[in-house]
Amino acid sequence: MNAAPLRVLVVDDEPPIRKLLRTGLAAHGYRVLEAQNGRAALEQLEASPNLIILDLGLPDMQGHELLRTIRSRNDSVPIVILSSRDDEAGKVQALDLGADDYVTKPFGMDELLARMRAAMRHQLQVHGERPVFRVGELSIDLVRRIVKIGDNEVKLSPKEYDLLRVLAQHAGKVLTHKFLLHELWDDLTDAQYLRVYVRQLRQKIEAEPERPQYILTETGIGYRLRAPE
Repeated sequence: MNAAPLRVLVVDDEPPIRKLLRTGLAAHGYRVLEAQNGRAALEQLEASPNLIILDLGLPDMQGHELLRTIRSRNDSVPIVILSSRDDEAGKVQALDLGADDYVTKPFGMDELLARMRAAMRHQLQVHGERPVFRVGELSIDLVRRIVKIGDNEVKLSPKEYDLLRVLAQHAGKVLTHKFLLHELWDDLTDAQYLRVYVRQLRQKIEAEPERPQYILTETGIGYRLRAPE
């Protein structure tokens, strides 16, 4: 017996975008629900979508307000934002409000599908958190606080470990500078502290720190830890 197809709610007021996503996602086995405005999107939440693709530019409601409302009703459904290329502040605000990831218009279907898979893996991980996190050669024992690359243990300072732990607990999700600073330093707002520790971590866990494979930079926004395949 085949599993039921995953339901993806597409919230966008542009018919061509909805058609593109309807066709592309259906071709990859998803069942597509559609909403052309915020009110329709809230009604479609009754169908319990497995993931939401949300355009922030809606005619009847601020996209960020809709995101806040969705999160108040469902704190676990993965949400991928569609954003314009120059709306960096909008992306940051959406991520801080609980979105899992974003795709910048114009986007390719392969990129969107990859971001969707990462967002869904992140949510599975959050709700069934494993004591040992693994991606590639990197393993993090979240109980014993042991980090390894292959069979070799990596010695981290307490703050370096705390940064890696937070990234691992949200692997695949973009974490903003603001979120990470609050998690790790409470009152500090200078992202330079964060850049220093990210650089130090990369020196210890990346084969080529200048071309990182694990801790990825989202320029002007924050960082993400690569999610397990």
